[in-house]
Amino acid sequence: MTETVLAVLNQPSRDAAPHDPAADAFTWAKPLEEHIQVQDLGITRGDGVFETITVVDGHPQALEPHLARFGRSAAMLDLPEPDADAWRQAIEAVCARLDPVREAFVKTVLTRGVEGTDRPTGWVYGAPSPDSTAARTEGISVVTLDRGYRHDVERTSPWLLQGAKTLSYGVNMAALREAVRRGADDAVFVSTDGYVLEGTRANLILSVDGRLVTPRTDIGILAGTTQADVFRFAEEAGIETAYALVTLDDFHAADAAWLVSSVRQAAPIRSVNGTSWSVDAELTARINDFLLAREV
Repeated sequence: MTETVLAVLNQPSRDAAPHDPAADAFTWAKPLEEHIQVQDLGITRGDGVFETITVVDGHPQALEPHLARFGRSAAMLDLPEPDADAWRQAIEAVCARLDPVREAFVKTVLTRGVEGTDRPTGWVYGAPSPDSTAARTEGISVVTLDRGYRHDVERTSPWLLQGAKTLSYGVNMAALREAVRRGADDAVFVSTDGYVLEGTRANLILSVDGRLVTPRTDIGILAGTTQADVFRFAEEAGIETAYALVTLDDFHAADAAWLVSSVRQAAPIRSVNGTSWSVDAELTARINDFLLAREV
């Protein structure tokens, strides 16, 4: 057992040749040593995709939805199709090798590989999760930021890759830093035509007149695995759910709101642009209890 674990895949896709035809499906590597060549397009151009999977008591949560989204993102970038069986095997092996902690995470990364080789690079990294207790119980503050695109960008400009989980997170991290400069914990993106989209690394869910509402996933935002499981919780609890176009006015009129994601789970929003919001602590606790108890 070890605190952090790294497995490097030999053949991340069956559509491409293995790095070593005689090698195993993946090899163990020391996480803090050098493994990626400087010419790898994932490093030089952000040309790749990733997933972050919550691990609770050694169990990877929502594994199949994460693998399915991994494949969809790869397809949007015209990357070779990930070999789901190889990735699943590596993920489960990494989880089994981690120290027995309550919460951990596994990150899967697939890049186009070294330029000119036609061989993708893939790895699975696992580590204990940071403590998200404060975000889940006390809530987070957010600011709204203009994303610079209309809400229909996914349809009008598919080459912008909105809705794919790519390694190109420079804008997301710049927005997060801007939120911190404004005294907030995170940001919520808004389209140029006034529709609320998503957080820098999370989906938005609103409580509206007893329903849970999230922005539609066909407006250039990432379809969230955690958001889908929150809706599964709601349906089991008899709470109506909806995907909708959400305006800024709708957002500000909500009874409560959360940013939901792997690792942090459901973080209630306690203020927006400096204005305090009410937090539904009881519903938040029920949602997070459900998320942390998931078996699939």
